[in-house]
Amino acid sequence: MLWSDPENEPPKELRDAHDMLRRLGILMALAMVLVMIVIGLR
Repeated sequence: MLWSDPENEPPKELRDAHDMLRRLGILMALAMVLVMIVIGLR
């Protein structure tokens, strides 16, 4: 690894989009669990 090599880090927009997708995935998983519970209670 040379000092002149660029940092292996994605741009800020890409990191923000990845964080948003991860949060959306967690939210979707929680929503699915909630739907399963509601269906189970009927």
